Amino acid sequence: MLQLHPRNQQFQWRPSQAPYQILTEDQARQYDEQGYFLLENAFTAAEVAAVADAIEPFEREMERVLKEEHGGQFMIAKADAITFTVHLVAKSPVLREFSRHPVFAKLCHDTMGPASRLYWDQAVYKKPGNPDEFPWHQDNGYTFTEPQQYLTCWVALSDATVDNGCPWVVPGVHRMGTIQHEATPLGWQCLDKPANAVAIEAKAGDIVVFSSLTPHRTGPNLTAGVRKSYILQYAPDGAMAYPATGDGPILQDDPSRQYLI
Repeated sequence: MLQLHPRNQQFQWRPSQAPYQILTEDQARQYDEQGYFLLENAFTAAEVAAVADAIEPFEREMERVLKEEHGGQFMIAKADAITFTVHLVAKSPVLREFSRHPVFAKLCHDTMGPASRLYWDQAVYKKPGNPDEFPWHQDNGYTFTEPQQYLTCWVALSDATVDNGCPWVVPGVHRMGTIQHEATPLGWQCLDKPANAVAIEAKAGDIVVFSSLTPHRTGPNLTAGVRKSYILQYAPDGAMAYPATGDGPILQDDPSRQYLI
């Protein structure tokens, strides 16, 4: 039996509202009922290449820092295995502009309403031969945020497959709100081997769109190539975060990286 997060009280899922700017009726229904959908061909090959090129120097620097300053591992990041390069919009004009792409603005409008901010951005690169799985979690299980329901856009910068660590989701659980997580060596975890998990393979330029409340994981990268993704999260204007340190609530409006879309 799933347990709710202690701060999750009287949660009610807010369904998408027509008229839609980008969603089809089927996508809106799938997002509301299952907590995710795949938006294919969201970006051109040139747009994907520009984003990957902009990320490259920061990701290389993250590898260096992991190896030279942290003995190869810092929290859930591991050199030559998996890197999390965060807050890139505060460092790169190219990525800042990309975060404001009309595709994201329309997705925010259709799933959350007219006033949304960028909440978080990070590049996640899984390196060749990485056997580690990222555990089942909800994004709102890492830092509890109110409203609990915000948007995650998992942008594939290379083809994501079952073999190289594409996302998996568990449909339907998002409608419960945030559930209880426990710490593991590889990150926070809320489920263990759910029977109804769905793999979402994506081509470069696709977006795996899911709720902050949708349990998801990525599998191991057992191929010879790097699986590259850029994850952008958007929350309603006025969202408040409650860090695990006990601080909070903290208004999510850092002008360097949490601007209105």
